[in-house]
Order: sequence, then structure tokens, then C-alpha cells
Amino acid sequence: MSAWVLPDHIADVLPFEARHIEEIRRDLLDMARCYGYELVMPPLLEHLESLLSGTGEALDLQTFKLVDQLSGRMMGLRADSTPQVARIDAHLLNRSGVTRLCYCGPVLHTRPGAPHATREPLQFGAEIYGHKGLEADLEILTLALDALQAAQVNAVSVDMADARIVHALVAQTQLGSDKQALLHAALAAKDASEIQSLTRGCPAAPAQGLCDLVQLYGGTAVLDEARKVLPDIAGIREALDHLKWLASHVEGAKVTFDLSDLRGYAYYSGAQFSLYAPGASDAVARGGRYDEVGSIFGRKRPAVGFSLDIKALSAVAAPRPLRAAIRAPWGEAADLRAAIAALRKLGETVVCVLPGHESEVDEFQCDRELIQAAGQWVVKSI
Repeated sequence: MSAWVLPDHIADVLPFEARHIEEIRRDLLDMARCYGYELVMPPLLEHLESLLSGTGEALDLQTFKLVDQLSGRMMGLRADSTPQVARIDAHLLNRSGVTRLCYCGPVLHTRPGAPHATREPLQFGAEIYGHKGLEADLEILTLALDALQAAQVNAVSVDMADARIVHALVAQTQLGSDKQALLHAALAAKDASEIQSLTRGCPAAPAQGLCDLVQLYGGTAVLDEARKVLPDIAGIREALDHLKWLASHVEGAKVTFDLSDLRGYAYYSGAQFSLYAPGASDAVARGGRYDEVGSIFGRKRPAVGFSLDIKALSAVAAPRPLRAAIRAPWGEAADLRAAIAALRKLGETVVCVLPGHESEVDEFQCDRELIQAAGQWVVKSI
């Protein structure tokens, strides 16, 4: 095998794609700043016990682990930035009021999340800490939609659920943790017969509610149907009300519901959403409320946020035209160098043609050139 062959699901990003990804990254960060979010930069690796505190088995399995040569302690390469941002909010900022934070950086996965996914996503996310009301949930959802629009991703649809519905029903079954795990798998697969088998002997109301849950997906009528068929268990009615309120405030996007959606069930504590775009095989962004995320750091605070992979997003975002550049001759003359510097200060891309390469086609598609006319350096269309 050649020494330069990269590992599976790891790839170099070449100029055209890199430019597209970087333009999207800048637009997303600018959008977050417009909403008042402060940028933080958590480290790529840290001590394993801190990195995985309270995150559950799924993230543990996705985390690369290594031994720190300085301390001898186990370290991990982050697979998700959200726990790190929660640590920053809890221990470094330690604010009493609302805190809005955003981040953007690579994460690493031991296995790809989908058949053709990268194991090195470029994760962007935004989070609000300190407000338990639906206003924060709506702000995060609106920001996520605006971020996709800024990235020139069109025809986005929103699929919503609420973790409290599944949690409330499963808790009422009184099943042990092993059977609960099987039940979660059956719900994710929408396997009604397996749900019936697992809940045999459980209280009738939650058992029937779980069976009904796998059929509760579709448009807004799903919420009305859920009120009719789901048992009156604490938390369920409130969750349905919250979903209806959030959906009523979504503009410019189709909204659907899947009340048995269990992605991140061990993570989310309230309303959650997935955003889909044409051409994407999976959601391009996910988010929701996760009030327990800071508990392990000794500071339980209301929290809601979303994240996405910019690399995956770039595959479905509209291509952007290459910004035209100016071609200039290479030279040591002071007036030429001053002319080039002045153009660059104005924000122009100026590509100097190195000696012996005058006939090469430049990758910046120059539509103008810097020439000398009447003793002055001027820009002329090609």
C-alpha cells in the first residue's frame, strides 16, 4: 500500500471544495454573530474523563483515545463539541444570566455516521444557556434555518419531535435498563410487533401508547391525533403543546413531526428538530433542548442548541461563482509593487505571474490584468 493513501473515510479537501467550505464557514459565523453569539474554541483533545463526562456510551464509542506522553493519562479526540462548550459555560464563564455561544472546528469519529460520511466533520454549532422558556428553543431553530439560508441551502424542511414523550412512556413501563434499550431500538425501527412483545405484561396505557407512537408521523394533524391516542401521562401534553407552538412560528419551511424519533434520546430533554435539504441523504442539521448537559460539571443550566457538519452541508449548498481576480506581471519596480499592494488593500485578488509561467492558465479565472500605460499601472479588462 502506498504511504500516501489516506485511511478510510478520511480525505484531503482540494482548492475548489475548500473555498466553498470556507465561504460557508464564514457565513455561518457571521450569522451567529448577528444573533449575538460569542465564538469559543474548545481544544481538539482533552482528558478522557472530562471529554466524556455524562455523554453516554454512543459518544464513547465514537471517540479516538490515546495516552498523553506528558502525564500518562488517557486523552480523547473530541467527537462532539457540545460537552466542551457546556464545560466552558459551567466552569470558565460561570455567568448567572443568559449566555450565547457558538463554535466551529473539526471533530473526529472512530466510525462514519453514514455509508459515505467523513470521519472528520467540520462541526459548527450554536447554544443558549440559562433560559428555560420556549423563546430560546425558537431562537435556536430560527438561527439554524437562517444559517442554512446564509449557506444558500434552499427548500429546507423541519422534522420535529420531543424527547419527553418517549421518556414518559418508557418510564411508565417499569422495564429494566436492558429491555429499555431493546425498546428504544424497536421504536427507532418502528417495529410495532417487537414493541408489543417487549411491553407484554406492562401497564396497558404506556404499552399501547408506545405502539401508537410509531404511527404518529406526518403533518400538524399528528399532534391532534397524539392528544387523542396517547395516555394522559405527565409531560406528554406539555411536549405536544410546545411542538405546536414552535411549529406555528416556523416561516418559509415545511414542518413535519415524527414523535417516535429517538436520535439522541439519551441526550435531549425536550423539543428537538432535524433539518433536511434536497439532495442530502440525512439531516443537514440537528438540534434541540438538552438541559442535563451541564449537570456532570456541577452546574445544571437550561440549554438548547444545534450543530451541523459544514463539509456535508457544502455538498448540497448552491455552488458559488469564483470571485474574479486581476493578473499582474511579476517585477521588482517600486511603482508596480505599490500598484499591486494598493489593489490588494481594496480587497482585490491579484495573482502575479511568475517568470516563465506566462502561458499557464491561472486557477483564479482572472478577468482583468494590470498593465502599464502612459507610465501608469492601470487595470484593464481581458
